[in-house]
Amino acid sequence: MSLLEPAELEQGKTKWKVLGVVVLAAAVAVVLYFTFRYYPEKRAVDRFFVALTAGDTARAYQIWQPGPTYKMEDFLSDWGPNGFYGPVKSFRIVSAESPKNGGSGVIVAVEISPFAPMPTESDIEKSRRTRQVKLWVETSNKSLSFPPL
Repeated sequence: MSLLEPAELEQGKTKWKVLGVVVLAAAVAVVLYFTFRYYPEKRAVDRFFVALTAGDTARAYQIWQPGPTYKMEDFLSDWGPNGFYGPVKSFRIVSAESPKNGGSGVIVAVEISPFAPMPTESDIEKSRRTRQVKLWVETSNKSLSFPPL
């Protein structure tokens, strides 16, 4: 061994440090992937419900990107102030997942409430009116619809 060659002990420590950094970077990458995997789809749903909670049903209908058979009257009968799911005053995105049988979209589960702010579980009377809705978000254009059966 000459003066310019590092000792073997230092080479071993360097290998472990490099391996530790690689493992840490891989773990961070996996956590970031699972955290932001469905971010665009969740954002589309968030924009939709923000418009609904603000009472802007025209904007919400535009974000929904309906097909030719889903008219504004149909939309209002589902999401309007007197609709099946309405009025929506607060919401919380619960989960997002790809369908088990594949598909071109993502299913996003959302809790909606006719009260603002979103009631806590300890407020039994208000939380009883909170319901969960699942929406289909088409990955290609972020259009919304109800999930296929």
